[in-house]
Amino acid sequence: MLGVLTLILAFFLTACGGPKQARVEVPPPPPISQPSAQPPKPSVSQTEPTEAGDEDISSNEDKETLSIPTDAKPILVETGSASWYGAPYHNRRGSNGEVYNMNAMTAAHRTLPLGSIVRVTNLKTGHSAIVRITDRGPFVTGRIVDLSLAAARKIDVWQPGTATVRLEVLKTPVPLDQGGRWAVQIGAFDQEEAASELADRLARRYHTAKVLRFSSPVGAWWVRVRVLDDNRQRAEEVARDTQTQEGSIFLVRLD
Repeated sequence: MLGVLTLILAFFLTACGGPKQARVEVPPPPPISQPSAQPPKPSVSQTEPTEAGDEDISSNEDKETLSIPTDAKPILVETGSASWYGAPYHNRRGSNGEVYNMNAMTAAHRTLPLGSIVRVTNLKTGHSAIVRITDRGPFVTGRIVDLSLAAARKIDVWQPGTATVRLEVLKTPVPLDQGGRWAVQIGAFDQEEAASELADRLARRYHTAKVLRFSSPVGAWWVRVRVLDDNRQRAEEVARDTQTQEGSIFLVRLD
């Protein structure tokens, strides 16, 4: 009996003294990041805007600013081609200092005072929209206004890209025929070298002017000439006397 107990005890001690399997505490995997709630930015030429973008067609400030009496008489009427600009410029600062929101009812014009309120009507469909001028452009010969995505959709310009419109100026922060700060914008240039050559030539010719060279969000290069005191008459003279083999020359109001 004693021998049996001895054998059992020896077996028990041998089992307890053997190597133990290590326990490794594996932390749980990190949670899968949730997709951003912000809808993807649409491509100007290919992607239709998402429905989420439609929820912010205009801010409350826009609705208050754009409330114009229905019987308001136009101060000025223009007829020409309208285009629109979207994703490459979205969330970038515009000419008036505000961040451009392509889902708000705004537009770009080369010479109207910033903050002007205009009605744009598609002459083919009859649809119209009231927008606020917040930016400068379009810098394409023959076009008179560049609409935000929201405005372009409202008056049927988004899908065709351009349309013939009537632009009626309904309200301006300052008189149209007085003051203003003016400059000349030249381009667009495909290559930086061409823009640099013109900028250098203009800087040598107009010693009192500030000549700037810059690129746009779509990669094109531009030259802007800021004449002394931003005087309109001087800017008109520069625009009239300047020649370029590439790009076009535009008189542009800065304020």
